[in-house]
Amino acid sequence: MKCSRREVCLRISALMASRGLAAESPFPSKVFRFEDLPVEHDDGNALRHILEGKTHTGNRIEMHETDLAPGAMPHPAHHHAHEEIFLVREGMLEVTISGRASRLGPGSVAYVASNDEHGIKNAGATHAQYFVIALGSE
Repeated sequence: MKCSRREVCLRISALMASRGLAAESPFPSKVFRFEDLPVEHDDGNALRHILEGKTHTGNRIEMHETDLAPGAMPHPAHHHAHEEIFLVREGMLEVTISGRASRLGPGSVAYVASNDEHGIKNAGATHAQYFVIALGSE
């Protein structure tokens, strides 16, 4: 089949546009069984990536679960453009937001607004597990 340069360019443009639209599709409804999530281990800590995608309005959403060893921090205090919600499942976390530290136990929630400096530390004698929901883009 012979195609002119113009037809090839049009087909490539259409293909690229269709792939771009597919990449922007909203994250579909889905269930995630905790025991089926792959686990990454690092220095006595564990991380489970749960989901990452876009909502129907095009906003980025990401969720993961962390299991921290006693006294551990996942990383130094930092800040970023996206918002984060922390949900404590087990243990005792010390969450510091803009220099103010709070201790949070099971069932507690922390919300970190865009660009607020924040850090997390396991303040207990046992492992602490928490979920992070990140909303928005960098």
